[in-house]
Amino acid sequence: MEPTNTDIGELAGINDELNTPKAKDSSTSEFRADVIEASNNIIIIVDFWATWCGPCKTLTPILEKVIAKSKGLVELVKIDVDKNPELSEQLRIQSIPAVIAFSNGQPIDAFQGALPESEVQKWVDQLISQHGGNTAPSPVEEALMSAEQAFEDNDISSAGALYAQVLNIEEKNTKALAGMAKCYLKAEKIDKAREIIDKISDELSGDENIRSVISAVELAEASSSSTDDTENLREISENDPNNLQAKFNLGIALYGNGEAEASIDTLIEIIRENRDWQDGEARQQLLKIFEAHGPTDPITILGRRKLSSVLFS
Repeated sequence: MEPTNTDIGELAGINDELNTPKAKDSSTSEFRADVIEASNNIIIIVDFWATWCGPCKTLTPILEKVIAKSKGLVELVKIDVDKNPELSEQLRIQSIPAVIAFSNGQPIDAFQGALPESEVQKWVDQLISQHGGNTAPSPVEEALMSAEQAFEDNDISSAGALYAQVLNIEEKNTKALAGMAKCYLKAEKIDKAREIIDKISDELSGDENIRSVISAVELAEASSSSTDDTENLREISENDPNNLQAKFNLGIALYGNGEAEASIDTLIEIIRENRDWQDGEARQQLLKIFEAHGPTDPITILGRRKLSSVLFS
């Protein structure tokens, strides 16, 4: 599902907004206003640097990139130590790059040297967690909320366009990746959904959103590969209650027809009769359904309750 112009006009400029660094060149005379006073309203990170400093040239773009994604809770101020030696001496800056964070007029944390982006991100996240306040949703968060609402309203085209827009900015955004795959599933393009999850890295595979959509894709694939007619399978199961394979196939087919609750009940019947059938395949299928729907979905809650009553009876 490729990005379209449908309902994404309000997202024009989202990329520029998200990637514009919140940085300001300051000086000794402006330090009180730019840092001390400003930090009463927002976390201020001060980057002490110099034009001749190689590690500074590595660190500053990383700071700008991370702070640009900070949801407006952090701003960056840059101090050239060669132009402001008195300030550097007052703050005891002995080597650069040196980074100091301020909140409510006081230094709250600091580090020296050019850290990798992952460490800088972790440091900034911790600052926000400990010292940041509430803020309005970022453009990406607003886009994701709009996409989720569009999906719930069955407006798959708009949802897909919004998820695609987010992925143009944050290609590893797990909510957007999962959302795009679910849009393809809703549009009955299972192969496209499979393409998305096959490209997801091991680094992201443990994410809750990704695990959920992987289960959803696997369920859809199992349902689509079934050539048996639901009514035919139902008749076979009723006439031959010991035919657990037919009952299992019925459970798969029912889920593919959108009858999740009936599918769960059918799979639970298998477990009630033989919980170890096919190395617990019915239970594995149930867990996929629960994961695909998420822990708070009423279908999951009811299904888990029914499963527990069988397993612990």
